[in-house]
Amino acid sequence: MTEPPPSHPSRLFCACFGAPHGAGFKLPDFDPSVRFQDDLFRAANGGWLARANIPSDKSRYGAFSELGDLSDRRVRDILDTLANQAAPAVSAQAQAQVAAFYAAYIDLDTIDRAGLTSIAPLLAEIDAIDNATQFAHWQGRIQGLLDTPVAVWVGADFKQPGINRALTWQGGLGLPDRDYFLIKNDPRMAAARADYTAYLTALASLSGEAEPEQVALRVITIEHCIAELHWDKVANRKPTELYNPRTLEQLIQMAPGFDWTAFLQSAGLTGVDYLSVSQPSTVIGMAHLFEQVPIADWKLYFKLHLLDQSAPLLPKDFRDAHFAFRGMALTGATAETPRWQQGIAALNLAMGEVVGQLYVALHFRPEHKARMKSLVANLLAAYQASIEALHWMSPETKALAQDKLSKYSIKIGYPDKWRDYSELTVKPGDALGNAQRSAIFEWRRLAAKASKPIDRSEWGMTPQTVNAYYNPSLNEIVFPAAILQPPFFDMAADDAVNYGAIGAVIGHEISHGFDDQGSQFDGDGVLCNWWTSADRLAFDEVTAKLVAQYESYEALPGKFLNGHLTLGENIADVSGLQIAFMAYQRLAALHPASLSDEYTGEQRFFIAWSRVWCEKIRVERALQLLTTDPHAPSAFRANGAAVNHDGFHAAFKTQLGDKMFKPPADRIRIW
Repeated sequence: MTEPPPSHPSRLFCACFGAPHGAGFKLPDFDPSVRFQDDLFRAANGGWLARANIPSDKSRYGAFSELGDLSDRRVRDILDTLANQAAPAVSAQAQAQVAAFYAAYIDLDTIDRAGLTSIAPLLAEIDAIDNATQFAHWQGRIQGLLDTPVAVWVGADFKQPGINRALTWQGGLGLPDRDYFLIKNDPRMAAARADYTAYLTALASLSGEAEPEQVALRVITIEHCIAELHWDKVANRKPTELYNPRTLEQLIQMAPGFDWTAFLQSAGLTGVDYLSVSQPSTVIGMAHLFEQVPIADWKLYFKLHLLDQSAPLLPKDFRDAHFAFRGMALTGATAETPRWQQGIAALNLAMGEVVGQLYVALHFRPEHKARMKSLVANLLAAYQASIEALHWMSPETKALAQDKLSKYSIKIGYPDKWRDYSELTVKPGDALGNAQRSAIFEWRRLAAKASKPIDRSEWGMTPQTVNAYYNPSLNEIVFPAAILQPPFFDMAADDAVNYGAIGAVIGHEISHGFDDQGSQFDGDGVLCNWWTSADRLAFDEVTAKLVAQYESYEALPGKFLNGHLTLGENIADVSGLQIAFMAYQRLAALHPASLSDEYTGEQRFFIAWSRVWCEKIRVERALQLLTTDPHAPSAFRANGAAVNHDGFHAAFKTQLGDKMFKPPADRIRIW
């Protein structure tokens, strides 16, 4: 399924959360040699960290991974059941589509026997391109199917969030980020470039190119030029600079050298009144690059990128080369993800809401939704009180902040209206064809929405996804069913544990509406400045302190966090934890609990928060995430938010000399 452009502010602001290990704490997971006052993360997780090994097929492992695996196993069990009996949750046609897609994906014998037959038509299309107009038409036609240097997407208009708008977005790199091409003094980046060159050479050789080494170098040369044109991750966090509406005529005038009319026509966007050019300098530069680089080189570039993306559904030599680079070299995994689990991931992309219907019918209970509604209501009430008590914000801005908070839309569990996949063609034994048709099907659905009203009932995640998100244009917080289960959200757990875990998640997502990006959208989802100048200055001053705090954290030798890249998530962590604790205290005052545990309710709250972040990660994956991910590494999320929290210091009675002690005057309080 086509995904939103990475980092775009209209993309869902997602937070990957881990999960505490149950209603009660497992003492062997603790590290008794570490004091909570010195390192909350190690004290709560050190025992687990010492004995746990990252599975060979994973690049990171922790409570979140365990819950994700559980969701996948449940989906596999559902698919196994479908082979023997019908499921009343969906139509017979939908069941047949799901079963055929999954069966074809895991049938490696058929894939191996097919060779390159399934991809040959697309390779032939590339070979047939012989002029600039055909080149532009082909790039438009494969939107949704292949990442192109200039891609298009459809999402809510920043200034008119009730309308879907087409937009451009930079893309086209085979390494995770432009930094992998441009940073020359980091040996880890250099190793990744060498591995990528070797991978492209292997793809060229396997597909029959006469001089594979030279082909790889020609493609790498193009990608380096693309990387030089890309905006960096921090620049892409500035929605006011990303919103640049242009008519087609203005786009043609702004970026000559590329046939934009042919491109948009083949992408199914001929009827749009205008589109937003997200990174103008990139689009201008790419138009020149399309014109300057010989079409013969571009054809090689697109061939290798198509083979790379399709490799998991091509014969074994392609799959092995793909894993050697994308698995081992980039993430450090030493074994492939089991084929059945790869199939679940592909199926979730292709027909995620059919799978979601089957999932919630078995694994989502109404009482979970009712309990979540209560939790969300308590968190919103706490946030309302916190805004009112802010000392740094004027009454005028407070009123508009309260207005925004009052307009939050809340989605829990699963959509009220499911997507219809009845027009999607799924053929038994045609794994690559099924994946291609599903990608094109999804893109056409998306393109058809351009310049039309937003459907606010749509979801950006499937119910079986273990995650949550905030969408600024719709001003909504969304919690899929798969995250609302033990041990993350435990109906049997006491309030301290649930508020420290799922409560902090809720607070985190609410806080995204008031982070460095979300705070630029009002309660109706309009990109506008609803702040007084003095209030925005005060906000920027306090968030600058948060940037400095996180940039002091060294995640890998010589590699520190990017405080500006992670600012939004860090704001959400700090504020979400503070609001969740406030909500817990308000509830505890009304319903005091009698706990037999040796830890107080307040201590259990912060231990549950730390247990959320229990995780181990491989160096290769850590490097990738430090470069591309707006989230801080797990240990810094656990400790970085807690160290600013008055409640943490009171609960564990920290004092001068403790490693996590921070003087009250230095603690960062935002919302």
